[in-house]
Amino acid sequence: MMLGKKEYETRRPKEKEMIFGIRAVIEAIDAGKTMDKILLRRDMSSSLSRELLKRLEGLSTPVQKVPVEKLNQFTDKNHQGVIAFLSPIEFTSLENLVPMLYEKGRVPFLVVLDGVTDVRNFGAIARTCACAGVDALVVPARGGAAINGDAVKTSAGALHSLSVCKVENMQNTLRFLKDSGLTIIAATEHSDQLYTQADMKQPLALVLGSEDKGIYPANLDLCDVKVKLPMHGPIESLNVSVAAGVFIYEVLRQRG
Repeated sequence: MMLGKKEYETRRPKEKEMIFGIRAVIEAIDAGKTMDKILLRRDMSSSLSRELLKRLEGLSTPVQKVPVEKLNQFTDKNHQGVIAFLSPIEFTSLENLVPMLYEKGRVPFLVVLDGVTDVRNFGAIARTCACAGVDALVVPARGGAAINGDAVKTSAGALHSLSVCKVENMQNTLRFLKDSGLTIIAATEHSDQLYTQADMKQPLALVLGSEDKGIYPANLDLCDVKVKLPMHGPIESLNVSVAAGVFIYEVLRQRG
């Protein structure tokens, strides 16, 4: 389907959300800028590009190699084969956050998103988390919604006050949370237990999956408890941000 000019332009990030050009991206990395992702042209081979690749080694920011046509969709300027997308927020270390919560005497409550890619749903969930006092939102470094200006806007600014932890490996993350004393509760239709029947007063991480695929099976296997929402109409599922609100406020209800 062909995109009209207006529709095409609305899909472009604003230039202030991007850094393009090899030297500019290298300087941003050296300055410690927080980036959501970096796109590289597949066939880069200059000495300066090799310097950039060396800088990217060990960097937690997701890096994708793409055709030059993909890069051209984001800017008409000379990007030199690289575009970095700036993150509007700073991320929190999950490994540091969890023990800190216990030290403060809190009963940890985390929300984990597994494959939620829609920016508007992500922003809406973040807003609910902030309103409900969730301790942190845990997201994958790859395969999740872009954390950009649209996400911040949809969250009504909540992403600036909510702790967000970006993790490289979701299965390792769930194991870490289990080892840290948290119960992993999965929101899934593949359960016979209603959400109101689960004990949510204990330290917990609530895992939510995408609307089309749900929670990744290997991650679902690591969950301690699986709960579902009752469905009585012809539609079999709720929008994930609406479902998140129901589950999150059930935790608050049980905790009084």
